Amino acid sequence: MNPTAPPAFTLRDYQQDAVNATLTHFRRSSDPAVIVLPTGAGKSLVIAELARLARQRILVMTHVRELVEQNHAKYAALGLEAGIFSAGLGRKEFSHQVTFASVQSIARNLEHFATSFSLLIIDECHRVGDDADSQYQQVINHLRSHNPALKVLGLTATPYRLGHGWIYRYHYRGFVRSEEPRVFEKCIFELPLSHMIRHHYLTPPTVINAAIAHYDFSSLTPSDNGHYPERTLNSLLAKHPRVTRTICEQIEDLARDRQGIMLFAATVEHAHEIGRYLPASETAVITGATPGDERERLLNDFKAKRLKYLVNVAVLTTGFDAPHVDLIAILRPTASVSLYQQIVGRGLRLSDGKKDCLVIDYAGNDFNLHHPEVGTPRPDSDSTPVQVFCPGCGFANIFWGKTDASGQVIEHYGRRCQGLLETEDTVPQQCDYRFRFKECPHCGAENDIAARYCHRCHEAIIDPDDLLKRALQLKDAKIIRCAGISLMADGECLTVIYQEEQGDELRERFHLDRPAQRAVFNRLFGRRCSNGSRPHRFNTAAEVLAAQQQLPAPDFVIARQAGGKGRNAYWQVRERLFDYQGRYRKANRM
Repeated sequence: MNPTAPPAFTLRDYQQDAVNATLTHFRRSSDPAVIVLPTGAGKSLVIAELARLARQRILVMTHVRELVEQNHAKYAALGLEAGIFSAGLGRKEFSHQVTFASVQSIARNLEHFATSFSLLIIDECHRVGDDADSQYQQVINHLRSHNPALKVLGLTATPYRLGHGWIYRYHYRGFVRSEEPRVFEKCIFELPLSHMIRHHYLTPPTVINAAIAHYDFSSLTPSDNGHYPERTLNSLLAKHPRVTRTICEQIEDLARDRQGIMLFAATVEHAHEIGRYLPASETAVITGATPGDERERLLNDFKAKRLKYLVNVAVLTTGFDAPHVDLIAILRPTASVSLYQQIVGRGLRLSDGKKDCLVIDYAGNDFNLHHPEVGTPRPDSDSTPVQVFCPGCGFANIFWGKTDASGQVIEHYGRRCQGLLETEDTVPQQCDYRFRFKECPHCGAENDIAARYCHRCHEAIIDPDDLLKRALQLKDAKIIRCAGISLMADGECLTVIYQEEQGDELRERFHLDRPAQRAVFNRLFGRRCSNGSRPHRFNTAAEVLAAQQQLPAPDFVIARQAGGKGRNAYWQVRERLFDYQGRYRKANRM
């Protein structure tokens, strides 16, 4: 790249910051990097400026021809020449210094790209998976075979994949997104949606509840990528035709003072049903089966405001922009926050006479646009992003959790601190504090709750399912699904009562005036106070009783018969399984 060349146009401040972050990163490292910019932030201008600064050959790649054309147009507007390699656009040019291409076309014609490229830019890079046989990976590996020092830069508004999590490992603000290897190593620049709205770069969304009618998709189970089976959706929707009609009547009523309305349907059949309930002369329905020429004509009519309603099924979430759109109606379910953001993003661009964009979700998706992603699937419908400070390093983690009426965190599902500890002389390391953990029986190290081997001593950790299975086979063993605990104290003798969901119980005593038993109690319960976010070292029974609401309950308790037979026999607790994950049902779960 040639950062000394004068810019050909004026970038917004954040766009220039993104360009500078890229130059700085690739001067120091060849690690693949990500830039996160909201929909409408002008990723194509950032790409154009980076391409303009490049000294050697670069390839700009994305997945749809509309984005190939859009990115090329921004670069060409600078008066510079670049090639296009896209079968969908009818062009296969590969000899220019800068080439804009579709990943499908490149993957089918790798022999044309046998020379060295210095930089690969991937737009909508959240689509890049880890599968070595994917088209993206084929292209990356091919280019690296000709230049092992190839720089790879991704741009996206949604840096996560459902069922996969974050697409990069480290964030430049000093926290960890993934402990697993990722295609991209680091996010080097990120701009929140709230910044764009606050500085009037985007139209503010006005999200309202669907008060009149809505669909109930709660009985359906999505696939790993957040989609629902079309046959199942059609079957459910067919049972509620009046709901769709009522929704369309409400949309038509709300649309009287709106310029352009986009409706996102659940299936092709559903899209055509919606289209029948809207004014025929003002409505277009576009699906994956719509012929290319007809699709282009309908989209042009919509952009020119000759059509007011545009109904589609998963074909206009990226690569399509009609700035006048000021009402988004979501009539389809999705478990993917990325897709939800992309849908709403269609209505956030600025346009004359546009004050806001009305967003109505008739499918109960319930995502927060400004705090959209935690990186793991939402545990249940009541979960919300919560801030949890690490007792070890002080980092403010964002986990799924639950709050009370005053907004105080009462529960969270975080496992390990996401803080990144950096010093001048060492490689940055993730903070090793764990909110939930499995203790190694060999060395006492704290491991992830799903670990099979200890990260410190590398010895095998007994699988909790194996423990339960063995106990079930013993005549002198007792297992309870623990639904909660209660406490009693007699001086410094503390009794913990493990309560089974059907009323049975097991008891265990800790003499807190004895250092060894006090240490065991603190290791089991004190360390796990408030889901590990407020670990406490108790010294007296009175301290424990005062904090009993913060103490965790194990999911299973295993006891063995002791004291011989007859009246002297009693149950002695041997194992307490916290944060259990396995095939056995936990208490109060169906």
